[in-house]
Amino acid sequence: MKVSVVIPAYNEAARIGAVLEPVLAAPSVHEVIVVDDGSTDATAAVAARYGVKVVRLPENRGKGAALAAGAREASGDVLLFLDADLTGLTPKHVEDLVRAYQKRDAEVVIAVFRKGRPATDLSQRVVPFLSGQRIMSRALWEKVAAAAEETNFGVETAITKLAFREGWRQKTVIWEGVSHVRKEEKYGLWWGLRDRLSMYADVVRSLFRKL
Repeated sequence: MKVSVVIPAYNEAARIGAVLEPVLAAPSVHEVIVVDDGSTDATAAVAARYGVKVVRLPENRGKGAALAAGAREASGDVLLFLDADLTGLTPKHVEDLVRAYQKRDAEVVIAVFRKGRPATDLSQRVVPFLSGQRIMSRALWEKVAAAAEETNFGVETAITKLAFREGWRQKTVIWEGVSHVRKEEKYGLWWGLRDRLSMYADVVRSLFRKL
């Protein structure tokens, strides 16, 4: 089993190192691909300093398209998707996710946060399927890749819909102490709220989109 980690990133120069360091220290990871989704900051340059493969998209196309671009460049038969703005991530978290997948009692394994930040903990208790941290085979990803490319932040919803439709076995792994940097912290209250509402709109659209 060869695990390729795909990390979509848009203007995450200040944060992506905190994700790359523990990922690169995880023994089960064979390859790391960062997809710079049309960033206007130094995201690509920062990622390149870690020696990972960097895919640069000429314009911001959204999370679904970035994941698809990274998956196309990946050489592994197993894809592990991670967000670029995680806090508190350790190599053990990554290894726990990979080991849970290796048990072969589920086709998709999703990491959900606990004991991190109250807001993210609550959201992942309510809608764990929206977590961007998951591992699955390339074969399953390719079933949803075309639709996911058009969904932006609805990509996790698209994957979950197909999983239920086709009866994929899914399970979750708890990641204690892990959280996200909130959009309002990145962009300020107004622009962060606008981006958050746009994200929720993508999720809703994905619920009704035909796969």
